[in-house]
Amino acid sequence: MLLTVTEAARLLQVPEKTVLRWIRKDHLPACKINEEYRMNRVDLLEWATEKRIKLSPDIFAEPEPPDGSLPTLSQVLKAGGTFYNIEGKTREEVLKNIVSLLKFPPQVERDYILQVLLAREALGTTAIGDGIAIPHVRNPILLHVDTPMVTLCFLKHPIDFKAIDDKPVDTLFLLISPTVKIHLHLLSKLAYALRDSRFKTVLQRQGPPTEILAAVKLIESELAGGAALR
Repeated sequence: MLLTVTEAARLLQVPEKTVLRWIRKDHLPACKINEEYRMNRVDLLEWATEKRIKLSPDIFAEPEPPDGSLPTLSQVLKAGGTFYNIEGKTREEVLKNIVSLLKFPPQVERDYILQVLLAREALGTTAIGDGIAIPHVRNPILLHVDTPMVTLCFLKHPIDFKAIDDKPVDTLFLLISPTVKIHLHLLSKLAYALRDSRFKTVLQRQGPPTEILAAVKLIESELAGGAALR
């Protein structure tokens, strides 16, 4: 969930007017949503660390699964869903259409998510080659969601994402996680799965969701002596 100025002030242990001054004059990362400033928790942490500003320990508080377990890639792919024939002829159009499809709770600001995704693309491509991209922000997207998601999207028109192999992108994965730990966990599992030729073959012919999930589950079952990918 994005932080308000009031919440940021509590974490930074300063008055709200100081937070506003830092936003305007000291480049504290923030975005205006409905005329109110909102901040990402991880951006706030990085900025304060760079400025050597003491933070409340609450900045590190993150919800964790009650049993300490981490989700499998197949679970989050099922939760995020698979979408086909996404319209758009530019990166901005494609990302806007994808964000509109994501299974977010009502309180999530979709415009903000789009803005940070576009900002990340401006820093450097998220395309990893072979027509695949994993749009994400510099830091994990931290939202008030009960279930992490990986949303798979196949584009109607391949888009130039400035990939290192110069191949246009037609397949995108977007990760949404409630914590940094889960985000990094899922990113590593997705990267592993994308090295498997069986999974990539299904993606290249844009197979149905059941076939995509079956390929991932097979990869999971073969790891660590048959243990699921965790």
